[in-house]
Amino acid sequence: MPKMFSGLLHSHEGKLLLVVVALVVFLSMTTRSFLTAQNMLDLLTSYAFSGMLAAGLLVVLIAGGIDISFTATASVAQYIAMTVANHYNVGWIEVIAISAVIGIACGLLNALLIGTLGLSSIIVTIATLNVFFGLLMFFTHGNEIFQLPDWFVNGANWVVYTDAQQNPYVFNLQMIGLIGAFVVTAVLLTRTNIGRQIYALGSNVEAAKRVGIRVFRLNLLVYGYMGFVAGMASLIQAQYAQSVSPNALVGRELDVLAAVVLGGASLTGGVGTVFGTILGVMLLAFLQNGLLLLGVQSYWSQCFTGAVILIAVSALAVERQRHRASARRVMA
Repeated sequence: MPKMFSGLLHSHEGKLLLVVVALVVFLSMTTRSFLTAQNMLDLLTSYAFSGMLAAGLLVVLIAGGIDISFTATASVAQYIAMTVANHYNVGWIEVIAISAVIGIACGLLNALLIGTLGLSSIIVTIATLNVFFGLLMFFTHGNEIFQLPDWFVNGANWVVYTDAQQNPYVFNLQMIGLIGAFVVTAVLLTRTNIGRQIYALGSNVEAAKRVGIRVFRLNLLVYGYMGFVAGMASLIQAQYAQSVSPNALVGRELDVLAAVVLGGASLTGGVGTVFGTILGVMLLAFLQNGLLLLGVQSYWSQCFTGAVILIAVSALAVERQRHRASARRVMA
């Protein structure tokens, strides 16, 4: 046990966990409402969309790629699924299927363009972000959907506890989606042969090819998975917002990317864990919520968030340089 804890404390995840704990302690001492059950449940619900996208993006980053288009993918899937739900007699199964198919199709298109054209994944996905979003705005004229089916608005909610003031504490659809995304991603990365191939691909593409890994097919799976998660996240966000706006989701890409990188994922591939990503999402959520409770103005909140990301990523880069230098000394 001591060795396990020592290993955790010396890992990036362990250090990030200490930062999160320190932040929780500080905000608990300076605000009354931060460390309350209701605030924690509200954070879990409101950050479910970003958390789900972070789980999908983690897989792409580990594989050595990057995807910037997932918010546009989510926007397209959300709008089409809800439009169909409003005009036809469909239910949850059909809406989930529509969102999944659209999300996967957008993800596969990214993989096809990257694989066939040989272009950088960031260039391709920035381009598809603008194409997907531009087409959506053209065909919808920016019109929002305010009227959603009753069965969708009601969602899935279970009251797990009611306090003395009769305030209900609810387990909802957003929590189900968030937990499901992280569990499925963890199983994919740590319990399957495909997960091992994804890490191998991100670590060294040429070595992966030499051992027989079919890079193109694996990239199809990776980007298709990102698209699938984006499609599912779009539904839980629409149910949370109780409306659909074609331009409400685009713009959140950097927050999601920041959470995954804060969690220890490398932009060069081959590195990253689900636990680290969860901690990265928590750190951003706690920081932004805490600054709001402290009454800090929104632009200062963005400044503090950016500073934390810069410090964390810089520390991670320095740590990896030390590991490389240490490894070179051992080999010498």
